[in-house]
Amino acid sequence: MDIQPPPAEVPTTISYRLKRDAESFMTRWRGWWQNKRFRLATYAAGALFVLFLLFWALFARNLPDAEALIEYESPLPTVVRDINGEPFHSYARERRVQLEYADFPKTLVHAYLAAEDKTFFSHGGIDYPGIVSAIFDNIFSDKRSRGASTITQQVAKNLLLTNEYSYTRKVKEAILAKRIENALTKPQILSLYLNEIALGRQSFGVEAAAQAYFGKSVDKLLLHEMAFLAILPKAPERYGRAKNANLAMSRRNWVLGEMRANGWINDAQLATARVQPLGLVTQRGTAYKNVGGYFAEEVRRQLIEKFGETEEAGPYSVYSGGLWVRSSMHPEHQIAATKALRDGLLRYNAGKAWKANLGTIDVSDEKWPSRFASTNIAIDYANWRAGVALGKGRVGFSDGSTARLDGGAAAIKAGDVIAVAPNGTNSFVVRSVPEVGGGMIVQNPFNGRVLAVQGGFDNRISSFNRATQAKRQPGSTIKPFVYATALDNGMTPTSIIVDGPYCVWQGANLGQKCFRNFTGGGAGPQTMRWGLEQSRNLMTVRAAAESGMGNVTDTLRNMSIGDYPDYLSYALGAGDTTVLRMVNAYSMLVNHGRELKPTFIDFAQNRKGTVIWPAKWKPCTGCRAPDWNGRAMPRFTPTGKQVMDPITAYQVVHMLEGVIQRGTAATLRELDRPLFGKTGTTTGPTNVWFIGGSPHLVAGLYLGFDQPRNMGGYAQGSSLAAPVFKQFARTAMAGMPKTPFIAPAGTRLVRVDRRSGKRVYGAWPSDDPLSPVIWEAFKAETEPRRSIRQEELAARDDKPKKADEAQSVGAAGAANAPSASVGTKRDQEFIQQEGGIY
Repeated sequence: MDIQPPPAEVPTTISYRLKRDAESFMTRWRGWWQNKRFRLATYAAGALFVLFLLFWALFARNLPDAEALIEYESPLPTVVRDINGEPFHSYARERRVQLEYADFPKTLVHAYLAAEDKTFFSHGGIDYPGIVSAIFDNIFSDKRSRGASTITQQVAKNLLLTNEYSYTRKVKEAILAKRIENALTKPQILSLYLNEIALGRQSFGVEAAAQAYFGKSVDKLLLHEMAFLAILPKAPERYGRAKNANLAMSRRNWVLGEMRANGWINDAQLATARVQPLGLVTQRGTAYKNVGGYFAEEVRRQLIEKFGETEEAGPYSVYSGGLWVRSSMHPEHQIAATKALRDGLLRYNAGKAWKANLGTIDVSDEKWPSRFASTNIAIDYANWRAGVALGKGRVGFSDGSTARLDGGAAAIKAGDVIAVAPNGTNSFVVRSVPEVGGGMIVQNPFNGRVLAVQGGFDNRISSFNRATQAKRQPGSTIKPFVYATALDNGMTPTSIIVDGPYCVWQGANLGQKCFRNFTGGGAGPQTMRWGLEQSRNLMTVRAAAESGMGNVTDTLRNMSIGDYPDYLSYALGAGDTTVLRMVNAYSMLVNHGRELKPTFIDFAQNRKGTVIWPAKWKPCTGCRAPDWNGRAMPRFTPTGKQVMDPITAYQVVHMLEGVIQRGTAATLRELDRPLFGKTGTTTGPTNVWFIGGSPHLVAGLYLGFDQPRNMGGYAQGSSLAAPVFKQFARTAMAGMPKTPFIAPAGTRLVRVDRRSGKRVYGAWPSDDPLSPVIWEAFKAETEPRRSIRQEELAARDDKPKKADEAQSVGAAGAANAPSASVGTKRDQEFIQQEGGIY
């Protein structure tokens, strides 16, 4: 049987269709879209999304970061302290004092909550019921819109936004308030508010306002005073004025009532506080004494140069960086320098006609007090006051008060700003502020620290600092550096220089130049010391010519006095310089020729106490310890390069001591202490100078008109400038030890005849300043040599020996030699007493 294969199966056709999810969703969407409610819901969601985008674009986009407030630092003034660490000045355009939350009295916090935001500790940054109430009031009132800002919103506005008044800003406030509440705690928010809120009288924050309105700190405030401060955020300029006292009382009592309603005070406290007067003090200046105004201004200039003026310049700016600056200002020296210079200016001005030199203002209407106050002119000398002449025998003051003006110069016109002094009850007399100016610097000669600065009569009359900014010809005060150059070029203090006519040919264009002494004439050959003590111009010019004028100008440049051309007239002080540079140069002489940089600032700290300037500042641990700890004493490495030979510097100082003892500054001899110095008078005379001091302190000053003109033939450094230094030194040096100037190693002190410069034997210097024998300082191998003369041998009862006698004496040995002379013995005693030859 044949087996047949099964018939082949016919293939079945299969169709597959790929169904996408998107198509399924679209199918379902079409189904949903047929539903009317679904379409309305979709339209609503789209509209909300578009509204959200618009809201974000209009209000939330580019808003400040609320978390930045976590590290926020209030703009704070810079405070300057004196050499003892006591504050004496601040640089502030606004009164600001920052406190921690714990420093605010709880009652004060409650007063602000009652006045501004009762629900502060319960809401989330926005007071919704208050907003609804404000909207209702604004719809039905045509007055300015009433706000409902919480304290958090006010922080957002004050610190993160502007003061623009608009609904847009209010919305932004609300957004930021929510963000601030999420970023900060309630105490942190309240601290920012209480430290930053503007409260009038240029005060920001409650501590500054407490000082401005009541003259006390917040921890000393009474309940009614706290309630008054709480009303100020609404309208500080209105409630803070005396003419609106009743309005302020009403608002203050309302705050007290709100505090009682919230249970923060009791009935007795409420009743007592409501009957209290406002008790506001008149507007006051700073709490600092007006000491060192010119010093503070110089510090301000240096800080601005280093850190900038406003917060845009950086975190350590002068007016917002909150720096604490330790200056080198010595308050006692500053007061003494201020009084001495002022008295000197007044002595010169005595008997001269009154002149209007303080300015003028418009007094034609009732706004003259504000105009006068805006000038910031004030005087703190004795009992003087700055006022403005109102005419008809009346004088007015910046607070608006007036008084009778007795007498007065005929030249006084209405509107002239004048100085007056009390003359009985509500009556004043005119005082004359000197037209002549001047500047004075006091410096420590070992480290360059400036201890006092007085740049004129009063910095509130003229802020121009004549001690640091005025460039004047120093006159004869330049001569010590001319002689220092001569000493470095082969001369000695006993070198003979001719005091006689001296002329030089300056070329075809300038012709011949002849020099003369201040008093004319000449004294013939004299020692260098005599020439410096008597300030002889001709001797100075000869010394400069013999040393080389190029060498002289190099010395002046090295001593930071000035950069001058090589003309002989500059050896007599023809080049301009400042009091600060001259005093610093004299300090370098005392410092044995080592360079000094005058400094006004010891160091500057940021608000957290970290020293930020100078960069390598280090504390001197244990330097002010009351007792010695038994360890090695600290030894400071000398700083600054050597700009003059130390022995040369001492020789100049030693000769300048003679200026005090018997020279042009002999008026200072009565101070009875080791002093050196030099007077100076410029051609005219237009300026008079004195610079000098002791081993511990160097001071210098000049007097002269701001627009140089003749001061009168009698004006000299010895008669006008030296007495100013004397008055200052009597006070400043009263407690200082009478320490002599120390000679550097290698100095030879030799007895010489003061007039001839010859070496002396058998005679000794005395305390008499006119003693013919003095100690003179020499460099090694430059002192006068011993010479054996017949009269000297006769005085010693010694005769020349024959050759064989001399040989026999030499052979006899030291045992048979004659004993030392009395002079030699006294020389040895002096050497032992002084600790050796330097």
